[in-house]
Amino acid sequence: MVRTFKVLSALLSYPTSDLQKAAGEMRSALRGEAIVSPAVLANLERLIGEIAEGDLFDLEERYVVLFDRTRSLSLHLFEHVHGESRDRGQAMIDLKDLYERNGLAIDATELPDFLPLFLEFLSTRPIAEARDLLDQTAHIAVALHARLVKRKSSYAAIFAALTDLAVADPARATIDDFPDEPDADPDDLAALDAAWEDTPVTFGPEAASSCKDDLVARIRAAKRPAARPA
Repeated sequence: MVRTFKVLSALLSYPTSDLQKAAGEMRSALRGEAIVSPAVLANLERLIGEIAEGDLFDLEERYVVLFDRTRSLSLHLFEHVHGESRDRGQAMIDLKDLYERNGLAIDATELPDFLPLFLEFLSTRPIAEARDLLDQTAHIAVALHARLVKRKSSYAAIFAALTDLAVADPARATIDDFPDEPDADPDDLAALDAAWEDTPVTFGPEAASSCKDDLVARIRAAKRPAARPA
């Protein structure tokens, strides 16, 4: 098991008292494997400290505003790649199949492209394979890192770690691949509902299929498609 991916998955999950209590264990795992650069490790430890020592209500509110109410910071990978495209349904199926072929069963309520779940899966793979799979999402990590840095969020450390761990040079991907479109006011619930209202994702035999054999190619395809005319 690659414990670093396990830690990154935990840090990107909804804050809980159990997560706060695991601070020491997470620090030990990161230091023990030492597969991220010292600068990245220092920033991850700073985030761990914030979570361990912070007021849980404040931590929960920060998480919701960032990742649940800000579409450009969505933790669902295919939101950034496919958006409302019909390809998203088949991409979900391909990713779920990849998990199951490698022994990871997911709950029916979980979406396969949820980044903490993807990192949990990577933690079960050999390090070379995990880094290769992670490399396919490097362009997304670059964009999310830049957006979180812009917001002065300590969560940026996680995405710095992900680009640090990618096989290839993440500099090949730029923020221009994912323009930072204006987000709805996180306190305007009606605007948020409108912003998140997508065409339903289709699963099963009727789902569109432009790349059935390779989940990673979908992520590598990278740029979010332009909206179709009404």
